[in-house]
Amino acid sequence: MDLVLLFDLDGTLTDSREGIVKSVRYALERLSLPSLPEETLLRFIGPPLEDSFQRYCGLTEAGAEEAVRLYRERYNPIGVYENLPAPGLAEYCRQWRAEGCRLALASSKPEHLCEKVCARFGFAESLEVIAGSQPGAGMTKADVIRLAMERLGLTEAEKRRTVMIGDRKFDVEGAAECGLPCVGVEFFGYAEPGELAAAGAIAVVRTAEELDAALRRL
Repeated sequence: MDLVLLFDLDGTLTDSREGIVKSVRYALERLSLPSLPEETLLRFIGPPLEDSFQRYCGLTEAGAEEAVRLYRERYNPIGVYENLPAPGLAEYCRQWRAEGCRLALASSKPEHLCEKVCARFGFAESLEVIAGSQPGAGMTKADVIRLAMERLGLTEAEKRRTVMIGDRKFDVEGAAECGLPCVGVEFFGYAEPGELAAAGAIAVVRTAEELDAALRRL
């Protein structure tokens, strides 16, 4: 294969449920806010945290910023490692790299945390670029995707062979804003039923093996 593969992190390369959910609960407790149902807490996985705290907790922009600060009090030293890799995916990433693909990360998570997770769970060695959100930049998913592509220094021919891989509609929509197709993954089930297809994913897969097969059809 000669594809350029851009990966989301949370819910795609790894299952970050435990660390994120526990850290959201920690922030809510510190703010003396009521707890949220489990199904709502799971919606924090993937989208920018500021957006989720405003949407699901009714916080102002300033309140959401404080919630994120408290979230990171727990997440940065502890929650970042409460994580599990997608079964078989690190091995496939090494295989795709060996076959000539270029691999990069494009995540809304702060970049220094992306680097820790990718190193911890065996993905860093396959990733040519790790692009995450930058401090104070207020980056959208499309912004992070553009950053990854810029750092890769893609030729026009490579841009036409670039594919985003992610687990939520935000990945699909961000890719579309950048003129890229997106393969949706349901490794851990965080998307709503039909969410990825409705957002425009060119394929939706449930295992690393299915992802490999879908990429080989492109």
